[in-house]
Amino acid sequence: MTDDDRVFKALADPSRRFLLDLLFARDGRTLTELESELEMTRFGVAKHLRVLEEAGLVVVRRSGREKLHYLNSVPIRQIHDRWIDKFTEQHITALIDLKRTLEEES
Repeated sequence: MTDDDRVFKALADPSRRFLLDLLFARDGRTLTELESELEMTRFGVAKHLRVLEEAGLVVVRRSGREKLHYLNSVPIRQIHDRWIDKFTEQHITALIDLKRTLEEES
């Protein structure tokens, strides 16, 4: 499985996307804090966090006895640059060309 595959797999689940949203809103949360925001067991949240960590989307740091979870948005940006940008570039170029044409006609 490639890194891109792991990221896509991680992003495919709505609970994992919600966890990423929570970490985006406030980084450095514990499992207990994240668990309180979802209607699932602690084990379920831990399992989702493990998938996010394996995809490189979450980084874990220990602080004493706690494990703090942090968002790593780099893999999402890499997906954006590789997959989304190339498909939107054509549309943006068409809009710029249209703008030039309309400005030249007026």
